[in-house]
Amino acid sequence: MSEIVLLDGSVGQELVKRSTQAPTPLWSTQVMIDQPDLLGAVHRDYFAAGATVATANTYAIHRSRLERVGLDDRLADLISAALDQAEAARASAGGGRIAGAMGPVLATYRPDLTPDVEDAAQKFREIATLMWDRVDLFVLETVSSLQEAEGALRGVTGLNRPVWLALSVMDEDGTHLRSGEPVGATAALIERYAPDAVLINCSRPEAIGAALDIVADFDRPFGAYANGFTRITEGFLADAPTVDALEERTDLGPEAYADIAMGWVAQGATIVGGCCEVGPAHIAELARRLRADHHRIV
Repeated sequence: MSEIVLLDGSVGQELVKRSTQAPTPLWSTQVMIDQPDLLGAVHRDYFAAGATVATANTYAIHRSRLERVGLDDRLADLISAALDQAEAARASAGGGRIAGAMGPVLATYRPDLTPDVEDAAQKFREIATLMWDRVDLFVLETVSSLQEAEGALRGVTGLNRPVWLALSVMDEDGTHLRSGEPVGATAALIERYAPDAVLINCSRPEAIGAALDIVADFDRPFGAYANGFTRITEGFLADAPTVDALEERTDLGPEAYADIAMGWVAQGATIVGGCCEVGPAHIAELARRLRADHHRIV
């Protein structure tokens, strides 16, 4: 039996789903501004479901996104507000870890935008510095290309916090990043920057097993947390999209998701959870299944 880190599920998308507001390009950041207590409730629900890590609602808090709406001067305040809610939920739960989430600098699922590595590193460093003393680890999420990976890793290296690199793969071919580059090509970056874990995230769950077969050879802890979208639409790949361009699957309930995730554990994954459209009920079922198989959730 194994010790398994059980992540939470979707935070940003769960916030948008619970909100009564129409989606905006600011995504979950706007919901947090308008309804901060809703974020705390999301974190508490995941801890109650069995998660041991709260992913802070900081994924989309980048200057490039805030500048579009004249809020870039609120970067530090918004990061602090997200961490306030995660910390309060952890205190209510009596323990757990907080992961400082950082998404792509420019846009999700857009490896074609190719942010300059040094510029991206500076932007990641700024965000990481603002949160490092309040988080237990950094998670670099939905990394879709080698260039994105290098900028993010360079930005957070040396800040005395564990770093988890979470790669996003093609939905139809889990052996390739969304850029089309082979997952195996990240090996050189993994060796150079030595992240503490390598994960596959925000990809179709059926594609993840193939990716895990590759990252299992990177000689470090690995795992996965998938999304529940039917597909990534052309509408979402436009500039400043809103999430109403994406559609939730109807065939990926808690039991179906847990079936797939337990397959990742069988492959050797020691970090599992959920991403967009995977909610507290999915995490509760996954926790039940892990315990039933005599794994220890840590």
